[in-house]
Amino acid sequence: MTEQTGKEEFLNPRARFQGEFSLENLAFDANLQEFANRITIICALENGGKISPQDAYKQIKKLWAELKKSKKSLLDSES
Repeated sequence: MTEQTGKEEFLNPRARFQGEFSLENLAFDANLQEFANRITIICALENGGKISPQDAYKQIKKLWAELKKSKKSLLDSES
């Protein structure tokens, strides 16, 4: 493992997929994990005074909209 890979794994940890397997579920799980990681970073930046609460809110709102779009395109189309 290179130093860069170690940093990437530290900053963006990934858990194994545990649900019912489908490509759509796997893709949404990856998107959900990315959402959670990015929310954690935004909260840490806001708590550390690096970004304003308003900026944090805007970023989180945008991420939420992206996650909802992902869910709709990946999971709501299954039937």
